[in-house]
Amino acid sequence: MKKIILATALVAASFSTAALAGDAAAGKAKAAVCAGCHGPNGVSANPMWPNLAGQKEAYLAKQIKAFRDGTRKDPTMSPMAAGLTDADAENLAAYFASLPCGK
Repeated sequence: MKKIILATALVAASFSTAALAGDAAAGKAKAAVCAGCHGPNGVSANPMWPNLAGQKEAYLAKQIKAFRDGTRKDPTMSPMAAGLTDADAENLAAYFASLPCGK
């Protein structure tokens, strides 16, 4: 039983580390197109679009991939995310997560 618990913990740790593997500098280079709606620093001036600054990295990556893959649909975001790779999504997520919270 202890071996199963340890193995499960190791697998979970590897997934959480992988989810936080984005390169914020590479994400910043890709984020210029996001600024039109989400603001230049990830803080939207329009209440219609969410702030991205300070969001959890894993959450952002998951949402970007969901828009890209069609499991989450939005007439604006789905086409914006369509051409992004997993690395792009993770890098963008790392960048926006690294910014100060946009409250």
